[in-house]
Amino acid sequence: MKYPSLVPNTVCKIPISLTVYAEELTEDGAPEVAATFSGFCNYQDSAQRIYTDDKHYFQLTGKALFNGDIFPTLGNIADGTAVIFGESRKIYRGTKARNPDGSVNYTEIQLM
Repeated sequence: MKYPSLVPNTVCKIPISLTVYAEELTEDGAPEVAATFSGFCNYQDSAQRIYTDDKHYFQLTGKALFNGDIFPTLGNIADGTAVIFGESRKIYRGTKARNPDGSVNYTEIQLM
């Protein structure tokens, strides 16, 4: 069965570059690059303050949506950087939304 694309390529117009880091570190202690991506996304701005136990907060600045699985070799997307609108932002969370058959319908990257 073919499932409808919830984020079609026709709505992905914003250029973005992503660098995703692996969980391991290099010998120098720097993050190891697991994968990179340059292409187009559907970007949605948002802002939210989240308070931690120490009364500190950070602000989520948006989410980038992609059609399909942009990192098929990675199981999860947990850390990295994104360059969008000329600004470098940190990847807060990555989600691969799956169809009932297990294929990835779209990828969501939340940025801060």
